[in-house]
Amino acid sequence: MSFAPLDPILHNQLRLAVVSLLVSLEEADFTFILEKTGATRGNLSVQITNLQEAGYLKVTKTFKDNYPNTKCQLTAKGVKAFEGYVKAIKEYLKT
Repeated sequence: MSFAPLDPILHNQLRLAVVSLLVSLEEADFTFILEKTGATRGNLSVQITNLQEAGYLKVTKTFKDNYPNTKCQLTAKGVKAFEGYVKAIKEYLKT
């Protein structure tokens, strides 16, 4: 039996956590994701950049009350990748 390969972008604990959070939200800011994942600021920043470069996230940087505010939103490509990842995991679990 042959299995579909797992997406290497999503097969990372923190990146998968970020995408899993965003799949049910329209968008979330960096601080919210930081609190929910328990990641360090530096690691979360790197993983968000990786997801953005893969085309899975749209990142918008603005200012809120004179402080930088980073918002993340899952793209259609990101949703499709997440759905494919979940489908692949389900196939693995069926055996």
